[in-house]
Amino acid sequence: MKIRATCLLVKERVYPVSMFMFFIKKSFFDGWDHLAGLALVNVGFLVCLLPLLATGIPGMPIAASIGVVIFSFLLGSIWFAFSSLVTRKFADFSDFHFVETRETLRSALVPGLQAGLSILGVAAIVAVGLPFYLGKGPFGGLAAGVIVWASLAFLVAFQYFLPLKNRLGGGFLKNVKKSFIVFFDNPGFSLLLFAWSLGTLLLSTFLAFLIPGGAGVALAHNEAVRLRLRKYDWLEGRAKEGAGSARGPIPWKELNAEDDELVGKRTLKGMIFPWKE
Repeated sequence: MKIRATCLLVKERVYPVSMFMFFIKKSFFDGWDHLAGLALVNVGFLVCLLPLLATGIPGMPIAASIGVVIFSFLLGSIWFAFSSLVTRKFADFSDFHFVETRETLRSALVPGLQAGLSILGVAAIVAVGLPFYLGKGPFGGLAAGVIVWASLAFLVAFQYFLPLKNRLGGGFLKNVKKSFIVFFDNPGFSLLLFAWSLGTLLLSTFLAFLIPGGAGVALAHNEAVRLRLRKYDWLEGRAKEGAGSARGPIPWKELNAEDDELVGKRTLKGMIFPWKE
């Protein structure tokens, strides 16, 4: 599996809408099939928030409060990396077993810290850079705009970091590079995925963040990477056949046919009372 910048030469004008609709369909039904698993994982996110209770202690120094917030955020980042590993199995039509928890947490530790520290770094740049440049006149405003848009681009691209790490391995910088390649190669899809993730979190506020919650976001990221990597498998196959990076439509319908068959057709009755189907 190789993700190359040359894939920018390939058109995706065939089935672009139906491809994203299939992503929504698969994300929803995989989440529905693993509702209990998502809820259990999301309880872990709530546990990661418990240290924040300490910030309400009277007289706590501001520096200590900031430290507690950072600690809680990094805990949540590690747990999100754990969630990504768990929900990758859901996206691959598999199950996660309790006995795998310890090993999965160990595997999530470093990637989770890398992701958390990266986002904190971006937040620090925005928090320090915006006030500084906004007071420097027109050119400062331009620099502030660059910071905002660059930070947004980073966050949109970084959606792919953990799923790519889980599936393809490799180090931190290598997967950051791959994340940006996938983002710039699929800008429309990436923005829709980002909007879907924000919508998932908004919906979760009405359900106490138990469903779909952070685990639902991690599942969506895994679904997106699973489906998009089929494109690069196809491109790699064309390269081996001598077609190279010639322009041509991506046959999404054919590439997703196997997953579509595995998801199957669902009815409301079958979703609520599967034993009656």
